[in-house]
Amino acid sequence: MNSVLNDLQAMQLRRLLEAGLPLAARPYQVLAERLGASEDAVLEQVRLWNESGLFRRVGLVIKHRAMGFRANAMLVMDIPDEQVDEVGRKLGEAAGVNLCYQRPRRLPDWPYNLFCMVHGRERQQVCQLIDALLAEHGLSEVPHQLLFSTRAFKQCGGRFAPPAALELAHG
Repeated sequence: MNSVLNDLQAMQLRRLLEAGLPLAARPYQVLAERLGASEDAVLEQVRLWNESGLFRRVGLVIKHRAMGFRANAMLVMDIPDEQVDEVGRKLGEAAGVNLCYQRPRRLPDWPYNLFCMVHGRERQQVCQLIDALLAEHGLSEVPHQLLFSTRAFKQCGGRFAPPAALELAHG
């Protein structure tokens, strides 16, 4: 097998990666077999794409509802701008917080700039965890809301646009 992917194999690999990595001990070997390529060639292509900045991040998309986590809430907070990085870092490292990220406020209707996702099996469990987090970090008096999910939308990984589509969008 070749140690370099051809253009067709590279496009096929992009499509396969969009669907997510196979649940296998050696997922890149499985992808290589599907492409008729070597595992080394697949890993090299992924490394090149990563170095070129194609990937912003690589992570897991967990189907939390299928795992029994039905009380899912987003804690939104209005954190002073000069503290948002530090508070976000601390909350992002806290047990029970699955995501923590900053977004711009949309005044006057949306004053919140820090978002923390928490999953739990029961609503009361999530509320207790949020109360404990706020107290532990001295944030109980910070303006905030706890927004519980009412529906699940399709979760998926990243999507790639072919270079020609990007040129048209930015040309």
